[in-house]
Amino acid sequence: MMEPGNPATMGPAPPSRYRFADVTVDVAAHTVTRGGEDCALEPKAFAVLLELLRHAGDMVAKDDLLDAVWGHRHVTPGVLTRAIAQLRSALGDDAHDPRFIQTHHALGYRFIAGLEVEAPAPASGAAALPAREDAAAMPDPAGPVTAPARPRAWRWGLAALVLVGALAGAGAWVHWRSPERLPPAEASVAVLPFSTLSGAPGDAYFAEGLAVEMHGALAGVPGLKVAALQPAEGRREGDVRVLGRRLGVATVLDASVRREGQRMRIDARLSDTRNGFVLWSQTYDRDASDIFATQSEIAREVVRALLGVLPPDVPALDRRLRPTADLAAYEPYLHGLNLLRGTASLSELAEARRAFEAALERDPRFARAQAGLCRVGIREFEAKRDVGLYDAAQATCMKAARMDPALGEVSLALGDLYASRGEADAARKAYEDTLHDTALRPAAYIGLGRLAGTRDEDALAMDYFERARQLQPGSAAIHREIGYQHYLKGRLADAIASFRVATTLSPDDAGLWSSLGGLHLANGEREPAAAAFERSLSIEPGFAALSNLGTLRYEQGEYDEAAALYSRASELNPGDYRMVGNIADALAASSGGRGRANAAYRRAAEMAGRYVAIRSDDAEAKAWLAWYRANLDDEAAARRWLEDARRLGTARAEVALLGAMVHARLGDRDAARESMQEARALDVAEARLQAAPVLRQVTGGQEIASQGGG
Repeated sequence: MMEPGNPATMGPAPPSRYRFADVTVDVAAHTVTRGGEDCALEPKAFAVLLELLRHAGDMVAKDDLLDAVWGHRHVTPGVLTRAIAQLRSALGDDAHDPRFIQTHHALGYRFIAGLEVEAPAPASGAAALPAREDAAAMPDPAGPVTAPARPRAWRWGLAALVLVGALAGAGAWVHWRSPERLPPAEASVAVLPFSTLSGAPGDAYFAEGLAVEMHGALAGVPGLKVAALQPAEGRREGDVRVLGRRLGVATVLDASVRREGQRMRIDARLSDTRNGFVLWSQTYDRDASDIFATQSEIAREVVRALLGVLPPDVPALDRRLRPTADLAAYEPYLHGLNLLRGTASLSELAEARRAFEAALERDPRFARAQAGLCRVGIREFEAKRDVGLYDAAQATCMKAARMDPALGEVSLALGDLYASRGEADAARKAYEDTLHDTALRPAAYIGLGRLAGTRDEDALAMDYFERARQLQPGSAAIHREIGYQHYLKGRLADAIASFRVATTLSPDDAGLWSSLGGLHLANGEREPAAAAFERSLSIEPGFAALSNLGTLRYEQGEYDEAAALYSRASELNPGDYRMVGNIADALAASSGGRGRANAAYRRAAEMAGRYVAIRSDDAEAKAWLAWYRANLDDEAAARRWLEDARRLGTARAEVALLGAMVHARLGDRDAARESMQEARALDVAEARLQAAPVLRQVTGGQEIASQGGG
């Protein structure tokens, strides 16, 4: 185990500089230059780099890095992931093909480049060690680098690929820029996530959840400006003046939380960002059951310090900080919220569901927990396309609306509900009603961005996503949403770039890797696609990665193996029409499988029909329904659904590809060729056109009627 250095016990003084490639790391000055240009790094990222350099060539375990840099392990693992992402961006490194920092999945990191070490000049007294907790803060990143996740499933044509639905520019990696120096408003505050000083499981999300609730309460005080909630790894890096200049706030509130048995200790302080002095501090040593009263006291002190007086509606402030009468319901609620704030895999959604249900079991009138349960249900429906899940989610959402229709969390949940069934106007109003709550604003911007994307309003969608990104830099979920928007517009290279950023920020998210592989495959890049699918399956054997790997095998002509993978995917997600349709395509393409394929096409068509009855704005789903109907020789229905898909005007590349397949299956070669040309003009990879057996006859293959689809 590595221990933080102690000048009294260490031997030779540490190096004064490290050099590798065109990078120079000055230990004493706490600076990193690349090509002669300064790199802006947060102090914790700088400290992580030093630890890796000190152990160059050796794998440094994640726990050792957390111990050495943060002083303890009672922080979320995401703080280290974000620090590594910032280092890679600053150094121009690539997580997928590293030159400097190599990832050992789930274990740690290794510095792998050749290194020049410069010893310090002789000096009297003890050698100065790199600062850690009290290091002078460097500028925080303000460029692209986490919305509530939308594990939205995508299909890619042929035997469909399934991706989870997430601004990278032309480059594949994150761009960091120096913070803008904003003039601080007089009555303004930034709330940092509270840290935990105890080691019990769940204490980290409990402390961070308290900060989220405090942020929401202060944001509702008239006359008080509250900055967007800062990421967990941004908590008190040493010099609040830097944070104040970047956010344009006069003060910063942070706190530490320690729980021991039934006792709880909170040390809170309010600091002046203009000089770094502490304006107010207080230690609360209370019973854990007094958490709501303690939160209210802290909020009142902050308001009194900034406004001089308490707001007229003090009871409203107290109510915001007391969402439930039962502390035993509050903790699982905070756990559920913590899970929803990330990219949320299906297993994490299931855990969030259990947490919200536990909260509601203790307090059946807990409206915020009910709203959280609504959002979980909608995400599960979007990921799995299971109509039964939608019915349950809708009932949950309407119950939340009856509990407290004015609550911001309820408005956000209803926005998700309306959007999931294609009611754009109602969803837009719900999201706009949510914007008044600064804590929920990033999620509302994401919702508005999705709506704009489904209506083919690309510039507006990207603007909303950029607003969300500015409020939550470092969010893998937002880069995922941006990548999905690039995909909708046929910008596959940009979509891949965005998902590469997302996987760097959240490397243990199986859904992101599956989606990245799907994008590579859609772009005709089979080798990186296979690597991404295998990476996804090594993290979690989910239905999306199994189905996507099946599609790769299908394109390679390995139809029996594809059918087996599709069947495994369908076992994990039996309510999804896409899994059944994929099985049908593989059976139809294999020798002697047409009879079984027809039964699967019939089932897929029935399931897809129920889905589009809810999601009438899903162009791809309607195009797939047209394909299933064409394989059942229902020409009129196939043409009608294909025309409906075209009329929506979204996902045009996928609709054009599926249109070519439908026309070919119906024997209309001229229309099939025309659709193929349209697909090529929309940058559909030629490999995808060639991989569909039904299209081979159009280009000189066998009889159409005997072919499967793909």
